[in-house]
Amino acid sequence: MSVEILQADYTNPQHAEDLVTLLNGYALDPMGGGQALSEYTQQNLVAALINTPNAVSVLCYVDGKPAGLINCFQGFSTFKCKPILNIHDVTVNSEFRGLGLSMKMMEKVESIAKERGVCKLTLEVLEGNVVAKNAYIKFGFAGYELDPEMGKAMFWEKVL
Repeated sequence: MSVEILQADYTNPQHAEDLVTLLNGYALDPMGGGQALSEYTQQNLVAALINTPNAVSVLCYVDGKPAGLINCFQGFSTFKCKPILNIHDVTVNSEFRGLGLSMKMMEKVESIAKERGVCKLTLEVLEGNVVAKNAYIKFGFAGYELDPEMGKAMFWEKVL
């Protein structure tokens, strides 16, 4: 089995196609919401990523087949006065799960983050996604808190 982990080149037609295919597979999974990406998203995502200077994607190929994807976006920590990198999507195609590919992709993300002078990686995970939570804990992630008396940070959203 040959495993290749690389930073996606959004201008590479094969990378672009594989990114959308893998992300759509994730969207169809119950952990991704169970619904396909809209036609608009499928047609416009890569162009939008090209125009998002702080976007980073990592692709994983097994024996030349697209197997996994991580999409990240760089932000900024005002407390540290340094960039942060938020891991927004993590997916491994069901055919390739259980091979440790998410760990290999996370290692690549961490390497990219270090090259960029990032002070921390962030991500969110569904409470019921036990497999992902265990993988993130194994990789060194933990709940975020400034003061234990105030509790852990919560990830909220307001849909517009």
